[in-house]
Amino acid sequence: MKRIPVLLPLGLAVLWLVLTESLSWGNVALGLVLGFGMVLSFQNLRPVTPRFRRVHVGFGLLFKVLVDIVKSNIAVGRIVLGLTHGREVRSGFLDIPLDMRDPHGLAVLAMIVTATPGTVWSGLADDSSVLRLHVLDLQDPEAWIRTIKHRYEGPLREIFE
Repeated sequence: MKRIPVLLPLGLAVLWLVLTESLSWGNVALGLVLGFGMVLSFQNLRPVTPRFRRVHVGFGLLFKVLVDIVKSNIAVGRIVLGLTHGREVRSGFLDIPLDMRDPHGLAVLAMIVTATPGTVWSGLADDSSVLRLHVLDLQDPEAWIRTIKHRYEGPLREIFE
């Protein structure tokens, strides 16, 4: 028998209480029933259970991502405000070979790339071997490949594979 997660149904119940704007016993009970019912009914739809190997690596990755998001916000802001000092802004697509195959690691990589201003996850090959990325200011494609592979994919592989 599968283990029933507790935090997700409780979070869903709290979300239910916030949406209904009521703390009555009936709403609390209904929120708990809905939360646990949704988690139990959707558990079989999840194809692969995530396995975390080295969770402590995630804290370093989180710090790197936050720093990169701030730097990207500044860079995109400079482009939008026209402060590029005569340098041509060239946007384009870039294909990045991936070694990671874990669907949860790929999902986190997609969130990182899409949350970073100036980049968008545009596609993934059917065998998960190539990521197509759109970059707002694509000056050095090799630098982008190194960044994705070493700064993000490497730690994600340590965590998920």
